[in-house]
Amino acid sequence: MMDPEVSVLLHCAHWHGLLESQVQVELSERFNRQTDLALERHIDEVWTKRVSKEPWLFNGAKFRLHSFCLADPQNPPSTPLCHGTIFHHTEDQNSQGQRDLGDIRNRCTSQTENAEGPSNHDYREFNGIADKPPPHPAPLLSLRLGLTCYKDYLGTNWSCGVAKLRQRGEAEFGDPLTLLAQPLGVGAILCTSNGQVVMIRRSQKVAEAGGLLDIPGGHPEPKAVCERLGQRVCEEQISIAMMERRPEAIVSELFSSVCAEIRDEVNIPLSSLGPPVLMGVALNHTSAGRPSAEFYVSCSLSSDEVRKLYWKGGAEASESTEVVFVSRTEVLQLDRSSPLWLELCPSAKGAMLLYQTVKPDVVPDRSRRGDAKLTPPHVHKETD
Repeated sequence: MMDPEVSVLLHCAHWHGLLESQVQVELSERFNRQTDLALERHIDEVWTKRVSKEPWLFNGAKFRLHSFCLADPQNPPSTPLCHGTIFHHTEDQNSQGQRDLGDIRNRCTSQTENAEGPSNHDYREFNGIADKPPPHPAPLLSLRLGLTCYKDYLGTNWSCGVAKLRQRGEAEFGDPLTLLAQPLGVGAILCTSNGQVVMIRRSQKVAEAGGLLDIPGGHPEPKAVCERLGQRVCEEQISIAMMERRPEAIVSELFSSVCAEIRDEVNIPLSSLGPPVLMGVALNHTSAGRPSAEFYVSCSLSSDEVRKLYWKGGAEASESTEVVFVSRTEVLQLDRSSPLWLELCPSAKGAMLLYQTVKPDVVPDRSRRGDAKLTPPHVHKETD
């Protein structure tokens, strides 16, 4: 299925998704965006104009996804990881058409690297879906993260000059995304006890995709990680040095933040949510290829119970106007010819593609794997 708004950067279909213990993070300044004085002036100008019109805007720190390493599913988890970078998914590639859904289901596009550095567009195919999950909860995915912020996102990914920034990145660094903020978002395919996927209609007042159907989502917060580590700082003081020695805290925030978003946007208590399962990362091409980690989260409540809680209102109730339920069967059959597809915002489209590809709910009992958390992790969430 081709859609110019979205593509799949990576999926974890071989394992039907990954749990928290199977993901690790490498945080480094090497994974921050590149910049110069002219670009910083441009970002300041864009931010000043936006704040003058929308004084409620808040410049929160975000994690920047630079690249990833995914284990080869044809070999044990202890084997070397293959490497992938986001910059293979360019606007030119996207304009030529996305991979169809059948192709996405059978492949994970990634760039292999040797000891001398990255190869030139060397892709490996991961064929098939695992008959059973791996026996040990060894890390299978490593995410390489830097730091960025909402201000930089507006001044790069959402800048009217983003095309030139991509051209500069390609010409100067061999990576069209290296000058862009690329903040990592999170989203959840939330499934009720009676097989309904929970969606919300975005308010017309939100900054992006107003009036369209979306899934619960937001961002993992660097500030929350710092506070979990006992460092209470303002957003402007957050640095990589505060977190780089405790990467497991970042992984915890990545997984717990999606539960926090469900709680705040849909008003479902954390105790009613199962452990998040990472399906993969999708790219939103309406914002220059912005990445979002998409999860599957089960809910012990029925759709009627969820509806009642939603209308009572959560912490972020103002961001949506209604809750919508779509059957799991309909979601699995969804394609571009479906009327519902036209109502979906890009982040929801990416999550739907990953859900159809990964099928995270086909594993009958993840708790038997020995690495599932039977209760949601502690969540501390700062809202922007």
